[in-house]
Amino acid sequence: MQVGAVFPQTAIGADVGALRAYAQAVEELGYAHLLAYDHVVGADPEVHAPWQWPYDVHTTFHEPLVMFGYLAAVSSLELVTGVLILPQRQTVLVAKQAAELDILSEGRLRLGVALGWNAVEYQALGKDFSTRGRRIDDQIALLRTLWTQSSVTFERGDEHVVGAGINPPPVQRPIPIWLGGVSPAAYRRIGRLADGWFPRVAVGPELDEASAVITVAAREAGRDPAAIRMESQLDWTGDPDEMASRAAEWQRAGASHTAVNTIRAGLATVDDHIRALAAAADTLSLRA
Repeated sequence: MQVGAVFPQTAIGADVGALRAYAQAVEELGYAHLLAYDHVVGADPEVHAPWQWPYDVHTTFHEPLVMFGYLAAVSSLELVTGVLILPQRQTVLVAKQAAELDILSEGRLRLGVALGWNAVEYQALGKDFSTRGRRIDDQIALLRTLWTQSSVTFERGDEHVVGAGINPPPVQRPIPIWLGGVSPAAYRRIGRLADGWFPRVAVGPELDEASAVITVAAREAGRDPAAIRMESQLDWTGDPDEMASRAAEWQRAGASHTAVNTIRAGLATVDDHIRALAAAADTLSLRA
C-alpha cells in the first residue's frame, strides 16, 4: 500500500519557505505522494449566515495546480488533487493546466476530482451548482480526449470544442482520474469512469456497500472492478498503535494507497506537522 501525506491547507500559511520545507520533509520521511484539497474562494460567514460548513473566507487554501507546479521542481513526490472541484472550473483550461503540470512533474500527477459542496464558490466562479453532477461526466470524457488526441471535436452537454487541441500533451496519456463522493450516484460514476476513488467512509458495512455499487457499475460498463484503485486517509491522533491498526484494516480492505492526515490534529506550526508525519512514518515503517 503506497503511503502519502495530506497537505495541511488550513494550517500552513503563505510562507513559501515553509511550503518547500514541508514538501521536502514529506519526501525525506519516505512518503510517496502529497495530496491537496481544493477551494478557490471561501464564503464570508457573516454574509452567508448561518454558515455551518467546515471552511470559510478566513481559511487558508493554496491553489493546488499552481502550488504543485512549484513543488514539482523541489521534490519527486507524486502530486495528487484530492479533490479538485471540477464542475466549477472550465474543462479545457483544467486539461491544459493538468497537462502542463504532468510535464513539469515528469508524469507524477494524479488528478482527483469531485462535485464539491460550496454553492457560494460555484456562484463566484460563474458555474451552475445544481447541474454539477450531470456536467462532470462530460468533463471527464473531454479531459481524456484532450489528453490523447491532437485535434478534438467534442459536442456534449455544456461542452463545445470544435477542431481544437492542447499542445504539448501530458506525459501520461491520459492522466489518471480519481473520483470522490459519498452518494450512490457518485459510486456509480466511480464504477463507470474512475481509475481510482477516495472513500470517505470507515472500513465496515458502509465501505462494503459502496464497493458493491462500484463493482456493479463497473461491470455494467464493461470494466474490471479490480482495476479501480482506492485511497484511504489516516487521521493522526498521536496514537501510533491506533494508526498502525487502521492502516492494516485499510490494507485488508483492498486500499492501494493511503495518506496520513494531520489537518485535524490541532497542530500549530509546519514543524509540528512534520514531527507528526515523522512519528507516523516510523509507525508505518516508511523510512529505509
